[in-house]
Amino acid sequence: MDNGSTISVTTHSDEETRSLGARLGDLLERGDILLLHGDLGTGKTRLAQGIARGLGVRQPVTSPSFVLMNEYDGRETLFHVDLYRLDGAEDLDELGLWDYAERGVLVLEWPERGAGVLPGDGLAIELSYGHDEESRDIVIRARGPRGDALAREIGANK
Repeated sequence: MDNGSTISVTTHSDEETRSLGARLGDLLERGDILLLHGDLGTGKTRLAQGIARGLGVRQPVTSPSFVLMNEYDGRETLFHVDLYRLDGAEDLDELGLWDYAERGVLVLEWPERGAGVLPGDGLAIELSYGHDEESRDIVIRARGPRGDALAREIGANK
């Protein structure tokens, strides 16, 4: 499903990670789906905080690890989901995630917990530790036509 657009970025602080997310959030529309991959502490929630900023969310954005999903009002509704505690992909149907995607922007942390049943269009974003404690290496990969358009726009504004 990869259309070939891949963007690599290195951020050097939490605020730079949030700023990248804000640039992305500015571009997002209802129905967009972002899959955030990365180990604990690599900045998935920081990126989601920036995405929220770009969507005009005014309330604090926190990790939904213990509640599975947080909903935030902005220019588009942000549904921030953490699948870390999910037992398996079969639990996704019970959550009704696709209904949320139709009503706003869906940002999923730990999407590998739902491997095989996640939608194909959007962006897959891999965050990893950079060369020092503060930096993060971020790879943005297009998944389908909408993801390709988003990746190209982010790449043009890098």
